[in-house]
Amino acid sequence: MADLDDIRDGKDFGLGQAAENDGFYLKGSNNLDWGMKDRLSRIFRPETGRTVMLAFDHGFIMGPTSGLERIDLNIVPIAQYADCLMGARGVIRSSIPPTLKKPVCLRADAGSSILTELNHNVIIDIEDAVRINASAVAVMVGIGDEATEAKTVANLYRAADTGNKYGVPVMGVTAVGKQMARDSKYFGLASRICAENGAHIVKTYFCDGFEKVTASCPVPIVIAGGKKLPEMEALELCYKAIDQGAAGVDMGRNVFQSDAPAAMIQAVSGVVHDGLKPEQAFELYNTLKSQK
Repeated sequence: MADLDDIRDGKDFGLGQAAENDGFYLKGSNNLDWGMKDRLSRIFRPETGRTVMLAFDHGFIMGPTSGLERIDLNIVPIAQYADCLMGARGVIRSSIPPTLKKPVCLRADAGSSILTELNHNVIIDIEDAVRINASAVAVMVGIGDEATEAKTVANLYRAADTGNKYGVPVMGVTAVGKQMARDSKYFGLASRICAENGAHIVKTYFCDGFEKVTASCPVPIVIAGGKKLPEMEALELCYKAIDQGAAGVDMGRNVFQSDAPAAMIQAVSGVVHDGLKPEQAFELYNTLKSQK
């Protein structure tokens, strides 16, 4: 019970000073619940509104691919430089120390591998994402694939339903099949469909006319790094994407398959958060690499 003899009247009410009522800093997120915004603010730095995600979920379809043979040796030492970690639940639980205190974007669909037809997937129980304390879940969407489009859109729709229920944001990941054109028309269509069906973040690929993709998508877009590029080219990719409206990058192979992964992810962060030009970032990469 409160001590009734020591109740002090309030004095500082800030009279004449209006209460702050600013909108949330992320595109399309102002009307989300507090928990959603809290999780998004772990992924996207509030001071820049951007993120550098480190993707190492490749093993759930590729197995121990180059650079991911040992998560404890390849990923854990560089995780400190990422804003967010993207992996599958088995690897998160077995190999990522919770003491890293990094937000997790959890790969939330599975069911096929590179040995079969991809995207015949189901989504995991959202409660398992909560148990892992995921800040977001990622679901692949195969727009334009006759065999999997309806199923993967339904997966995203259901993930958004349960994500909204539990306050966990959903990232729609646009798949690219052999028959899909890698242009702004396709990526704009796929990204918009993800957002329209409830995705709070969209992960897609950079392309010519990318500014049209980001302009027409009402939620933040992060770009996929894709196949391994020479370091300078990867940094140019990051710069162009941010310059044309991306809210971040989700880099995997262009980081963990680099000759100097720790230097590379710091150079990428310099582009995304510090506004470094590709040449400046490449100089930073070489400087850090030489200090190994």
